[in-house]
Amino acid sequence: MNDILVLYYSRNGSVAAMAREICRGVESTGAIARLRTVPPVSSVAEATAPEIPQDGPVYVSHDDLRECSGLILGSPTRFGNMAAPMKYFLDTTSGPWLSGVLAGKPAGVFTSTSTQHGGQESTLLSMMLPLLHHGMLIAGIPYTEPALSSTQSGGTPYGASHVAGTGSSPAALSRDELTLCNALGRRIAQFALKLA
Repeated sequence: MNDILVLYYSRNGSVAAMAREICRGVESTGAIARLRTVPPVSSVAEATAPEIPQDGPVYVSHDDLRECSGLILGSPTRFGNMAAPMKYFLDTTSGPWLSGVLAGKPAGVFTSTSTQHGGQESTLLSMMLPLLHHGMLIAGIPYTEPALSSTQSGGTPYGASHVAGTGSSPAALSRDELTLCNALGRRIAQFALKLA
């Protein structure tokens, strides 16, 4: 079992781009990146998402949680917190929590904001809380990664981050942001391999 689950929600594509780079970091270790997403949440009670998304990765299942060796969780920031679709999915994981399927597995987190001070670290911390309740081993990005000290865009010791900007189309990930996404994927995969 060398699968690392890279689970994200993305609305405008920035978090999805980060997830793909994190997968590259995971795969650089010889581990397998299992890319999954969560469906959007509708304010209309009758609305349902299709079983399979029209494009992109498939929706996550509880089997993905059971089968993974590690988890890297990503969400855009919503007022300093994770987006509702990710929170909604995590709220459905009481079964996996009761059986302890994630306990002892390594985990990391990543996010994207519109502005430099848009709540990156509080969002990363909010995503860590349910993972801690699941008994996961949280790992961030150490300052031994030079890009963490040189970045003028995203990147925190709590996890990878990106500053997308406020325009109609999000900014591409900077070189440092790409490096830190890759480093996070590599780090969680290396821990999973060592723990196995």
